[in-house]
Parts: sequence; C-alpha cells; structure tokens
Amino acid sequence: MKIALTLTESDDKHHNYVKWLMNDEDIEVITFSVNKKNADDIANCDALVLSGGIDIHPEFYGGSLEYPKRPKKGWKKERDLFEKSLFASALEHSKPILGICRGLQLINISLNGTLVQNLGDELNKIHEGSPDKSHQVQIKKDTILHAIVGTEKTEINSAHHQAIDKLGKGLVINARSFDGVTEGVEWKDPPGKPFLLAVQWHPERMFEFHLENSPVAKAIRERFIEEIKKSIANKK
Repeated sequence: MKIALTLTESDDKHHNYVKWLMNDEDIEVITFSVNKKNADDIANCDALVLSGGIDIHPEFYGGSLEYPKRPKKGWKKERDLFEKSLFASALEHSKPILGICRGLQLINISLNGTLVQNLGDELNKIHEGSPDKSHQVQIKKDTILHAIVGTEKTEINSAHHQAIDKLGKGLVINARSFDGVTEGVEWKDPPGKPFLLAVQWHPERMFEFHLENSPVAKAIRERFIEEIKKSIANKK
C-alpha cells in the first residue's frame, strides 16, 4: 500500500503524519511536494492525504489579499496549484482522499467553495494557537464521520484561523464546533465517488493531548486504511 502525502512546512509536523499513517504497518508513505516535482507519481499511489500548513492564496477562492494573520512571508501559490492537481488526479482515478486542516480548505476551494479568511479575535482564542488548542465538536448523525467515530460529541485539537465559508460543490458538513465553525466535510452523495473525508483538526498529532486512543485519532485512520484496501481490491 502506497499513500501520497503532501509536504507540510515543518519536518516535525510532517513526521507526525508519516508515523500516524504507518502505525507500524506495511505501508509506504510517499512525500509529494513542489520541489520534488513528482506530481505524476500519484498514479503509482493508492490514496492521497492533503496535509496542513500555510494559508491558501486568496485568488483561488476570490478572497482579499489584505486580511488579519495573512502569511508574513507571503503565500505559496506553487504549492496550491501542485496540490489542486493532485486532488484532481485522485478524484479522476478514484483514489481515497483524506484532508487535514489546510487539506480540508484546499478540497473546499477546489470544489468552488470559499473560506473565511480570519475567524476573528474571539474565535481565534478557541481555534488557533501553538501548541494546539482543544475543544469539543458536534458530529452530525447519518454521516460517514459519525459512523467512523461512533459518537455525536468528541474532543479534538485545533490550530487554524481560517475556515470554510461557502461550501464546495457536492460536499456536506459532518461536524461543527459549538461556536458554529465547520470542522469536517464529506460527500453529500457518496455512491459512485471515491472515499473522501476532511477534518479541520489534526488527528495525526492528537497524542499531544493524550488523545491518541480517542475515536477521532484512531478510528479515522483505521477507516481510511480500510477504504484504501477496498479500493485496491476493486481495481484488481
């Protein structure tokens, strides 16, 4: 099994994704990045994980170039274009897709959605910070996420100042924080589409809150791996 993983901005944070996805199993995690110029290699992978990181360039969702907490050193438009192409390829070839934080936002804008460019001072106190913040989310019944975690309320970690505004085409919200911020999306009508799940939090580093055995961190990974195995079997 080969999983394509986009490169985030920190070596330590990137290692968290790799460790979480592998989990001592026979899984190869392949890093994809602009510098590697390896977009075509997605054809040889069985699934795609879109990682967290820097804000997406506002031109991709009709946003303003001037907003609080915009990247001090500027955006990385090349990364945005690179990852949008990976997402399109994964959809075209029916590969399971998991989006995390920025990954959720990239999926949303790729499907013609938009973003709240900054949540504002009060919401940022809850959602943004280093180390991560922690809060509860409400998970919608009759969604794939609810089936995965088996609960309507759970605690998650949080490190973002942007969020979904207009929802992308074909998506449905599966989780919200108790202050109304969108925390997860999936397909509204999954039949005939590749598995897709995206969350605004970081299950790959929930160990920092001693939540590594929570349904959020453990069950999401297990379901993703299960979906990859099913996808591989279906293509034989």
